[in-house]
Amino acid sequence: MSLLEVKGLHAHYGKSHILHGIDMDVPESAIVSLLGRNGSGRSTLLKAMMGLLPPTAGTVALDGRPLARQRPYNICRQGIGYVPEERLVFPNLTVEENLVMGVQKGAPGAHRWSINEMYDYFPRLSERRAIRAGYLSGGEQQMLTICRSLLGNPRVLLIDEPTEGLAPRIVEVVMEVILDIGRRGVAVVLVEQKLTIALKVAQQVMVMGHGELVFRGTPAELDAAPDVRRNWLEVA
Repeated sequence: MSLLEVKGLHAHYGKSHILHGIDMDVPESAIVSLLGRNGSGRSTLLKAMMGLLPPTAGTVALDGRPLARQRPYNICRQGIGYVPEERLVFPNLTVEENLVMGVQKGAPGAHRWSINEMYDYFPRLSERRAIRAGYLSGGEQQMLTICRSLLGNPRVLLIDEPTEGLAPRIVEVVMEVILDIGRRGVAVVLVEQKLTIALKVAQQVMVMGHGELVFRGTPAELDAAPDVRRNWLEVA
């Protein structure tokens, strides 16, 4: 049985129909990379699953419990975490205060994360724990946002473009953290523009185009489907 199930999900921005009946299943502990060109609907799908954009039709269920059209804070408490592309740290709070803000009881069965584990992942955050988050670099803010979301002890973590604008050294660290999150039993849905990164960390790959899922399979199956890469991923 899948941990996260999305069935027939539609979403609109005003009169613009963005998601067209998305069906997807995310098994427990799986890392799923969600690929597609800009404007394909990937970020909108994460926001609809998180309740930030109420779906106009369809269902979202976590471990069989319906979540669609609930408030984001309720969805978070039931076991879905979200790392937005914009990072959205609390700029006037210190690094440690940002982390404390993220601590929640979490969903039953979820791994219980600690602030010390976050510092083990990213020692740079430990060094800067008393610094206000608004003074951090973009890479440090990305680390902080991932850690703050993990401290909610989610069953599923939705991550939107975590490596965008990061130095290659920081990208490698973030990739290793995502892999370790999966090893500890947290399912991950990863929106990632860099194909090599997305394929390296994922067990499953889904490709979106025009608000629909146009491919699902393993990284090896995507590698063996040049027509999919040409039609839905490559930039002409």
